[in-house]
Amino acid sequence: ACSSASLTVRRTVATPRAVPWLARQAYSLLLRLGTPAYLWRVWARGREEPAYRADWPWRLGWYGRAYREAVRRAPGRPVLWLHAVSLGEARAAAPLVQALRAQRPGMRLLLTHTTATGREAGRALLQEGDLQTWLPYDTPGAVRRFLRLHRPQVGVLMETEVWPNLQHEARCAGVPMVLANARLSEKSLKQGLRVGALMRPAAQAMSLCLAQTPEDAERLMHMGAPRVRVAGNVKFDMTPAAPLLTLGHAWQAASARPLVLAASTREGEEPGLLAAWQAACASLPSDEHRPRLCIVPRHPQRFDEVATLVREAGLNLSRRSAWPQGLPDAAAQSADVWLGDSMGEMPAYYAAARVALLGGSFAPLGGQNLIEAAACGCPVVMGPSTFNFAEAAALSEQAGAALRVADWAEGVAQALRVCEPAVQGPMSARALGFAQAHRGAAQAMAEAIWAAASAD
Repeated sequence: ACSSASLTVRRTVATPRAVPWLARQAYSLLLRLGTPAYLWRVWARGREEPAYRADWPWRLGWYGRAYREAVRRAPGRPVLWLHAVSLGEARAAAPLVQALRAQRPGMRLLLTHTTATGREAGRALLQEGDLQTWLPYDTPGAVRRFLRLHRPQVGVLMETEVWPNLQHEARCAGVPMVLANARLSEKSLKQGLRVGALMRPAAQAMSLCLAQTPEDAERLMHMGAPRVRVAGNVKFDMTPAAPLLTLGHAWQAASARPLVLAASTREGEEPGLLAAWQAACASLPSDEHRPRLCIVPRHPQRFDEVATLVREAGLNLSRRSAWPQGLPDAAAQSADVWLGDSMGEMPAYYAAARVALLGGSFAPLGGQNLIEAAACGCPVVMGPSTFNFAEAAALSEQAGAALRVADWAEGVAQALRVCEPAVQGPMSARALGFAQAHRGAAQAMAEAIWAAASAD
């Protein structure tokens, strides 16, 4: 049933068919009770990232007059709603959006996010007449208000975002939902099955799941998704912006010293990295050929924290945000460590580096996207934890574009070895070849999404 008012209760005892309904009602009640805590969390997050406080009523489906009027402009254009929760998904969505527009040039993009970094990155995908807002909090009322105002022709969720009320209300509103670039780890599957009465109906409400790998497809079907196709990984279709690559090459030239990049590091990883770096560099000569470390934290709210850790380790630091005209100055050229405290410049960091240590893989966090590094010709050294990108990690290792190590000490040692031109050159070529060989998922996904929109 699509609303409690339409229910007819015929039995006084719960039946198996009634269990999912009861589970969703309990879930909805908990979310309603937790709404003040949710709003407080968003507001508190805004202390470090002010963008979280922007348009915060939209998170509950309450929109001002100006936004409602903007939505009602351009009637007749098909609205494609795409949800890219955070920075990584927003950047990965770029080639998919391009392919979707190529097939339906008149489409109107409705872009939603959960995080401030995702919203900032998503602005680059917008064209005149497009819309951008927050994903509604998953209460029935907020989701209904969102769908009633925007009336999308189809909804596309990137990678892992499945929400019980969102799926239920979209089905009631006749909005086909597609999970694109879908991935589901074994751990996430087990967690979902523990609350199967809630998550199975959400998976079953999907019109189509476009899985990255056969293993992801199998797990999605086990979760209850009725239609699953293996479509590849759209992140292979990401093309680094030429100006950013040029900027990175300029940093490389200005550095004079080989640059080792610690890419998208997560909380708790930097102390081990810095200790391993200092131990490995203790035996190296202090000259112009000694490699320099560049750390780019995954989350911008940690920039100051990481800067403090570097200084407490006794290392001389230069912050990217302090460089005049965006190029390393004399202080930066003499620094032991560069801190990448800028947004949207990841390809520049990869282009500047001879090798990248993959953040999130040296703690049990599943790693980060290594495909972008390969597309920039940057070899990767990854730790033991890569379950978020299991197939890409395995394929890159098989292609000779990446190395797997056990810990930071081994990782730093291998990174320093890769800095040698005789090793780095061939690995860089293999990285570019690896990225090129797996392109084409965006086109296939776009065709499947529009077909799902027409079928429903």
